[in-house]
Amino acid sequence: MKYILIAVLSLFIAGSLNAQANRADTLAKIDYSDDWAMVSKYQKANAALPAAGPNRVVFLGSSIFELWSERMPAFFEKHPEYINRGISGQVSGQLLIRFRQDVIALHPKAVVILAGSNDISGDRGHVTDETILNNVRSMVELAKLHHIIPVISLYVPVGQYPWRKELQAVPRIKSLNDALAAFAKENKLPVIDYFTPLADANRAQKPELTVDGVHPNKAGYELMAQATDAVLSNLK
Repeated sequence: MKYILIAVLSLFIAGSLNAQANRADTLAKIDYSDDWAMVSKYQKANAALPAAGPNRVVFLGSSIFELWSERMPAFFEKHPEYINRGISGQVSGQLLIRFRQDVIALHPKAVVILAGSNDISGDRGHVTDETILNNVRSMVELAKLHHIIPVISLYVPVGQYPWRKELQAVPRIKSLNDALAAFAKENKLPVIDYFTPLADANRAQKPELTVDGVHPNKAGYELMAQATDAVLSNLK
Protein backbone atom coordinates (compact mmCIF):
# COMPACT_ATOMS: atom_id res chain seq x y z
CA MET A 1 0.00 0.00 0.00
CA LYS A 2 2.87 2.34 0.88
CA TYR A 3 4.38 1.95 -2.58
CA ILE A 4 1.03 2.48 -4.26
CA LEU A 5 0.54 5.77 -2.39
CA ILE A 6 4.01 6.92 -3.37
CA ALA A 7 3.33 6.07 -7.01
CA VAL A 8 0.01 7.93 -6.99
CA LEU A 9 1.61 10.97 -5.34
CA SER A 10 4.41 10.94 -7.92
CA LEU A 11 1.89 10.87 -10.75
CA PHE A 12 -0.04 13.75 -9.17
CA ILE A 13 3.08 15.89 -8.80
CA ALA A 14 4.18 15.12 -12.36
CA GLY A 15 0.73 16.00 -13.65
CA SER A 16 0.74 19.30 -11.77
CA LEU A 17 4.17 20.22 -13.14
CA ASN A 18 3.09 19.37 -16.68
CA ALA A 19 -0.06 21.47 -16.27
CA GLN A 20 2.00 24.45 -15.06
CA ALA A 21 4.40 24.03 -17.97
CA ASN A 22 1.50 23.88 -20.41
CA ARG A 23 -0.03 27.04 -18.94
CA ALA A 24 3.31 28.85 -19.16
CA ASP A 25 3.72 27.67 -22.74
CA THR A 26 0.22 28.88 -23.57
CA LEU A 27 0.90 32.31 -22.07
CA ALA A 28 4.13 32.57 -24.06
CA LYS A 29 2.23 31.88 -27.27
CA ILE A 30 -0.66 34.31 -26.79
CA ASP A 31 -1.74 35.61 -30.17
CA TYR A 32 -1.84 39.41 -30.16
CA SER A 33 -2.71 39.71 -33.84
CA ASP A 34 -6.04 41.30 -32.87
CA ASP A 35 -4.21 44.06 -30.98
CA TRP A 36 -3.82 46.34 -34.00
CA ALA A 37 -2.94 49.38 -31.90
CA MET A 38 -0.59 47.45 -29.59
CA VAL A 39 -2.35 48.57 -26.43
CA SER A 40 -0.64 45.60 -24.75
CA LYS A 41 2.83 47.14 -25.14
CA TYR A 42 2.68 49.54 -22.20
CA GLN A 43 0.08 47.87 -19.98
CA LYS A 44 2.59 46.61 -17.40
CA ALA A 45 4.64 49.81 -17.50
CA ASN A 46 1.53 51.91 -16.96
CA ALA A 47 0.45 49.77 -14.01
CA ALA A 48 3.89 50.19 -12.43
CA LEU A 49 3.87 54.00 -12.61
CA PRO A 50 3.61 55.94 -9.35
CA ALA A 51 0.70 58.28 -8.80
CA ALA A 52 0.77 61.18 -11.23
CA GLY A 53 2.40 64.38 -10.08
CA PRO A 54 1.23 67.85 -11.11
CA ASN A 55 3.70 68.08 -14.01
CA ARG A 56 3.37 64.70 -15.69
CA VAL A 57 3.55 64.87 -19.50
CA VAL A 58 2.91 61.95 -21.86
CA PHE A 59 4.67 61.81 -25.23
CA LEU A 60 2.40 59.99 -27.68
CA GLY A 61 3.80 59.12 -31.09
CA SER A 62 5.64 56.56 -33.18
CA SER A 63 9.33 55.77 -33.74
CA ILE A 64 10.54 59.37 -33.43
CA PHE A 65 9.40 59.31 -29.82
CA GLU A 66 10.17 55.67 -29.04
CA LEU A 67 13.78 55.99 -30.22
CA TRP A 68 14.23 59.18 -28.20
CA SER A 69 14.50 57.13 -24.98
CA GLU A 70 17.17 54.95 -26.62
CA ARG A 71 19.30 57.62 -28.29
CA MET A 72 19.02 60.33 -25.67
CA PRO A 73 17.93 58.67 -22.40
CA ALA A 74 19.32 61.59 -20.39
CA PHE A 75 16.33 63.70 -21.45
CA PHE A 76 13.79 61.44 -19.75
CA GLU A 77 16.13 60.80 -16.82
CA LYS A 78 16.33 64.56 -16.30
CA HIS A 79 12.52 64.79 -16.50
CA PRO A 80 11.11 61.75 -14.64
CA GLU A 81 7.67 63.32 -14.98
CA TYR A 82 7.88 62.85 -18.76
CA ILE A 83 6.40 59.51 -19.84
CA ASN A 84 7.36 58.24 -23.31
CA ARG A 85 4.64 56.25 -25.02
CA GLY A 86 5.94 56.06 -28.59
CA ILE A 87 5.56 52.90 -30.67
CA SER A 88 7.52 52.54 -33.90
CA GLY A 89 5.52 52.35 -37.11
CA GLN A 90 2.23 53.55 -35.69
CA VAL A 91 -0.24 55.64 -37.66
CA SER A 92 -2.50 58.31 -36.19
CA GLY A 93 -5.46 55.94 -35.92
CA GLN A 94 -3.45 53.63 -33.66
CA LEU A 95 -2.46 56.55 -31.44
CA LEU A 96 -6.13 57.45 -31.12
CA ILE A 97 -7.03 53.92 -30.02
CA ARG A 98 -4.24 53.97 -27.43
CA PHE A 99 -5.18 57.40 -26.15
CA ARG A 100 -7.41 56.23 -23.29
CA GLN A 101 -4.94 53.72 -21.87
CA ASP A 102 -1.63 55.47 -22.58
CA VAL A 103 -2.72 59.05 -21.92
CA ILE A 104 -6.02 59.56 -20.10
CA ALA A 105 -5.48 56.74 -17.59
CA LEU A 106 -2.07 58.19 -16.64
CA HIS A 107 -3.65 61.50 -15.52
CA PRO A 108 -1.01 63.80 -17.03
CA LYS A 109 -1.01 67.56 -17.03
CA ALA A 110 -0.31 67.55 -20.78
CA VAL A 111 0.12 65.27 -23.77
CA VAL A 112 2.55 65.92 -26.63
CA ILE A 113 1.07 64.50 -29.83
CA LEU A 114 3.35 63.69 -32.77
CA ALA A 115 1.42 62.04 -35.60
CA GLY A 116 1.20 61.69 -39.35
CA SER A 117 4.48 60.57 -40.90
CA ASN A 118 3.66 56.86 -40.98
CA ASP A 119 0.23 57.65 -42.38
CA ILE A 120 1.67 59.38 -45.43
CA SER A 121 4.69 57.09 -45.88
CA GLY A 122 2.64 53.89 -46.03
CA ASP A 123 2.52 51.93 -49.26
CA ARG A 124 -1.22 52.38 -49.87
CA GLY A 125 -1.10 56.08 -50.57
CA HIS A 126 -4.72 56.96 -49.82
CA VAL A 127 -4.32 58.73 -46.47
CA THR A 128 -4.94 62.47 -46.68
CA ASP A 129 -3.94 65.30 -44.38
CA GLU A 130 -7.60 65.56 -43.42
CA THR A 131 -7.61 61.91 -42.29
CA ILE A 132 -4.61 62.54 -40.06
CA LEU A 133 -6.03 65.82 -38.79
CA ASN A 134 -9.35 64.20 -37.90
CA ASN A 135 -7.53 61.70 -35.69
CA VAL A 136 -5.56 64.51 -34.08
CA ARG A 137 -8.80 66.46 -33.57
CA SER A 138 -10.30 63.48 -31.75
CA MET A 139 -7.26 63.16 -29.51
CA VAL A 140 -7.41 66.87 -28.70
CA GLU A 141 -11.11 66.63 -27.87
CA LEU A 142 -10.47 63.67 -25.57
CA ALA A 143 -7.62 65.49 -23.86
CA LYS A 144 -9.69 68.60 -23.21
CA LEU A 145 -12.59 66.51 -21.92
CA HIS A 146 -10.25 65.06 -19.31
CA HIS A 147 -8.56 68.39 -18.45
CA ILE A 148 -5.31 67.46 -20.18
CA ILE A 149 -3.44 70.14 -22.14
CA PRO A 150 -2.96 68.93 -25.75
CA VAL A 151 0.34 70.01 -27.30
CA ILE A 152 0.63 69.75 -31.08
CA SER A 153 3.98 68.79 -32.63
CA LEU A 154 5.15 69.85 -36.07
CA TYR A 155 6.80 66.83 -37.67
CA VAL A 156 10.54 66.54 -38.19
CA PRO A 157 11.75 67.20 -41.75
CA VAL A 158 12.02 64.25 -44.12
CA GLY A 159 13.84 64.52 -47.44
CA GLN A 160 13.15 60.95 -48.50
CA TYR A 161 11.69 57.84 -46.89
CA PRO A 162 14.22 55.00 -47.45
CA TRP A 163 11.38 52.47 -47.64
CA ARG A 164 9.33 54.53 -50.09
CA LYS A 165 11.68 56.57 -52.23
CA GLU A 166 9.08 57.39 -54.88
CA LEU A 167 7.06 59.48 -52.43
CA GLN A 168 7.59 63.23 -52.56
CA ALA A 169 8.27 63.50 -48.85
CA VAL A 170 9.19 67.17 -48.57
CA PRO A 171 5.89 68.63 -49.85
CA ARG A 172 3.88 66.00 -47.92
CA ILE A 173 5.55 66.88 -44.61
CA LYS A 174 5.12 70.61 -45.33
CA SER A 175 1.43 70.09 -46.11
CA LEU A 176 0.95 68.08 -42.92
CA ASN A 177 2.75 70.63 -40.77
CA ASP A 178 0.83 73.53 -42.33
CA ALA A 179 -2.45 71.76 -41.50
CA LEU A 180 -1.34 71.02 -37.94
CA ALA A 181 -0.12 74.57 -37.37
CA ALA A 182 -3.38 76.05 -38.67
CA PHE A 183 -5.40 73.71 -36.48
CA ALA A 184 -3.34 74.60 -33.42
CA LYS A 185 -3.65 78.33 -34.10
CA GLU A 186 -7.41 78.09 -34.62
CA ASN A 187 -7.81 76.25 -31.32
CA LYS A 188 -5.16 78.21 -29.40
CA LEU A 189 -3.09 75.11 -28.68
CA PRO A 190 0.61 75.11 -27.75
CA VAL A 191 2.91 73.94 -30.55
CA ILE A 192 6.35 72.35 -30.46
CA ASP A 193 8.20 72.99 -33.71
CA TYR A 194 10.39 69.94 -34.33
CA PHE A 195 10.76 70.84 -38.00
CA THR A 196 12.71 74.11 -38.03
CA PRO A 197 15.69 73.15 -35.82
CA LEU A 198 16.38 70.00 -37.87
CA ALA A 199 15.71 71.28 -41.41
CA ASP A 200 18.30 72.19 -44.00
CA ALA A 201 17.86 74.67 -46.85
CA ASN A 202 16.00 72.05 -48.90
CA ARG A 203 13.60 71.26 -46.05
CA ALA A 204 15.17 67.84 -45.57
CA GLN A 205 16.73 66.73 -42.29
CA LYS A 206 20.29 67.96 -41.83
CA PRO A 207 22.65 65.01 -42.49
CA GLU A 208 24.57 65.62 -39.28
CA LEU A 209 21.36 65.31 -37.25
CA THR A 210 19.90 62.07 -38.61
CA VAL A 211 20.70 58.38 -39.01
CA ASP A 212 18.60 57.74 -42.11
CA GLY A 213 17.02 61.01 -43.23
CA VAL A 214 13.92 60.31 -41.13
CA HIS A 215 14.98 59.52 -37.56
CA PRO A 216 17.18 61.90 -35.57
CA ASN A 217 20.46 60.90 -33.99
CA LYS A 218 21.52 62.03 -30.52
CA ALA A 219 22.42 65.52 -31.77
CA GLY A 220 19.01 65.82 -33.41
CA TYR A 221 17.25 64.75 -30.24
CA GLU A 222 19.21 67.32 -28.28
CA LEU A 223 17.67 70.04 -30.45
CA MET A 224 14.25 68.45 -30.05
CA ALA A 225 14.75 68.47 -26.28
CA GLN A 226 15.50 72.19 -26.34
CA ALA A 227 12.37 72.89 -28.38
CA THR A 228 10.30 70.73 -26.03
CA ASP A 229 11.57 72.31 -22.83
CA ALA A 230 10.95 75.80 -24.21
CA VAL A 231 7.25 75.03 -24.70
CA LEU A 232 6.51 72.74 -21.77
CA SER A 233 8.17 75.05 -19.24
CA ASN A 234 5.53 77.67 -20.12
CA LEU A 235 2.46 75.47 -19.68
CA LYS A 236 0.06 76.64 -17.00
